[in-house]
Parts: sequence; structure tokens; C-alpha cells
Amino acid sequence: MNKLEQDASNWMKERYKDMKLQEYQEKAAEFAIYPKTHAITYPALGLAGEAGEVANKVKKFIRDGADRESFEVKKMEIAAEIGDVLWYCAALANDLGFELSTLAAANLNKLQGRKDRGKISGDGDNR
Repeated sequence: MNKLEQDASNWMKERYKDMKLQEYQEKAAEFAIYPKTHAITYPALGLAGEAGEVANKVKKFIRDGADRESFEVKKMEIAAEIGDVLWYCAALANDLGFELSTLAAANLNKLQGRKDRGKISGDGDNR
């Protein structure tokens, strides 16, 4: 990562270090310009597409490998795609009437319950 990229990364970390999920979700909604006739569907399809982009960048990293400098670049590219995934999660949650913070807390509660029951590995929603 060059000096400019590092400075930009540090600026972003400082500017957004205390951002809460609810604040993110509210700000992200300002960019939800898709037709409301396609609420739920549009962000769900976008989420699938962006998750695929994350997977594709990770796949190419595995295939191509990287030295330390290109690893940092690839890591930032993956992070940008994760940000896009987050935006679509926020948009979908909005369309469904949920707050991301509530969904995050419920997910951690679910995972803790699985861990407590010794069911963290395996598959299925109701384990």
C-alpha cells in the first residue's frame, strides 16, 4: 500500500471508528435509489452478487498468491467488497423492517446458544 492509500485508510478509520450499526443503516438508506416496487428483491439480489465478488477476490488470492505489498492491496479490495455486502444487508434489513443492530445481537445470541449446546459445527438452522 502506498503512502496515499495508507493515509486514506487511516483517515477513514478515524472518521468512522465510532460508527454504530444503526447510524450506518440510516446513512446507507440515503443511497437506496432502487424502485420500491423491487424492495426486498433488489437488495437480496445485490447481496448475492456482492457476496460472490468477495468470494471471487478470495479465490483469486488463493490462486495467484501475493507478496506482502500486493496482499495489502488485495485485502483492501476484499474489504471494499465487504462494505458493499454490508450496504445490501442494510438495505434488505430496511426493506424488511429490521435494524441491523437487532439482527446482529440476535445472531450472536443464536451462535452462543449453539456453542453452549456443543452444536457450533455441523449444519442446519435449528441445531
